[in-house]
Amino acid sequence: MRHRILVLLILALTQITGWGAVSVLPVLARHISSEFETSLPSIFVGTSVMFVAMALAAPLAGCAFRRFTTRKVMAAGAGLIGLCLCLLSTVSSLLGFWIVWALIGGAGAMFLTTAAYSWLAEYADNRARSLIGTLMLVTGLAGSVFWPITAFLEHLVGWRGAVLIFGWVMLLICPLVRFGLPATSSLPPAPVVQGSTRKGPVLALLVTAIALNSFVTFGIEAVGIELLHAMGAELSSAVAVASLLGVFKVGGRVIDLLGGRRWDGMSTGLVSGAMIPMGLAAIWAGGASLVGLGGYLVLFGIGSGAFAVARATMPLTFYAKADYAATMSIIALPMNLINALAPPLLAALLTGIGVQAVFTLMGMLSLLAFGVLLLLNMMKG
Repeated sequence: MRHRILVLLILALTQITGWGAVSVLPVLARHISSEFETSLPSIFVGTSVMFVAMALAAPLAGCAFRRFTTRKVMAAGAGLIGLCLCLLSTVSSLLGFWIVWALIGGAGAMFLTTAAYSWLAEYADNRARSLIGTLMLVTGLAGSVFWPITAFLEHLVGWRGAVLIFGWVMLLICPLVRFGLPATSSLPPAPVVQGSTRKGPVLALLVTAIALNSFVTFGIEAVGIELLHAMGAELSSAVAVASLLGVFKVGGRVIDLLGGRRWDGMSTGLVSGAMIPMGLAAIWAGGASLVGLGGYLVLFGIGSGAFAVARATMPLTFYAKADYAATMSIIALPMNLINALAPPLLAALLTGIGVQAVFTLMGMLSLLAFGVLLLLNMMKG
């Protein structure tokens, strides 16, 4: 038990830091766009490029996990993210900015989220679901922890200095991952679809539901600060509310963790999938009022936090351990591609049409995702 706690602490620390380091644009985008003399959506294209690269690299990363063991690939990925962030702090053109974010995306496929879950599936076997939920309980705080730190560092040393500091931190994380996590044996190649003719439709529905809700939840993370600012909140207040959303997300993960022995990932997915559009409806109707923000934080925050757990654990309802890493790598491809659309599309809608257009699109997509989850639940064996 003590050993597992240490492992979770290492994973939590490194994943929070990794996601925090690559999620700086919601805080820095306005400063960067001012320096580069370009539009805000153009800066958010950097996040999109990162997720496209992460999506394209995901299948290759899945093969590398099996061949070299996940721990070694994760350590290399952490180091590469650090080098790329150091490079990002020196770029002077928008094209160079986008190219570096593409490199960060390739490194992120080796280190972030899917890699950590795959390592836990190798390490913990039947206890993987509960450990994944526990890990997500704390990694949901990445934005809440790093956005205020990023804002402070930007004020102190500028956006380039903040990015450089995060790059050096990631380089320090590399040996912690390589030598702090226990070794696991590499898994033999195994096909994802085997033993059941319904695995193809199941995978398609999983990909659809996860990708649609991921667009919504990641979109809020990417442009949520600008969205609240456009609704009339001061920038400092918008950062505070967006950071507080991460706390409520953790609350959703706590609920899943406490009930993890009584229900499976699909049950969590259904409940959380219903809460996400309800939370969007609350802020759409109530605006920046106390009631609107409160309903948004509670419903959307808890719902998106619980769905983040379901996103990682729903495949365990349908697939065996040997198929899990390959399945998650396949899911990561379309999920990251649709995530790539979220920041520039929502930023363009926000600046071009307005707040209501953003909430209308996200509400429609979240309702569609809930319908897909209902179909998927009917196929559960």
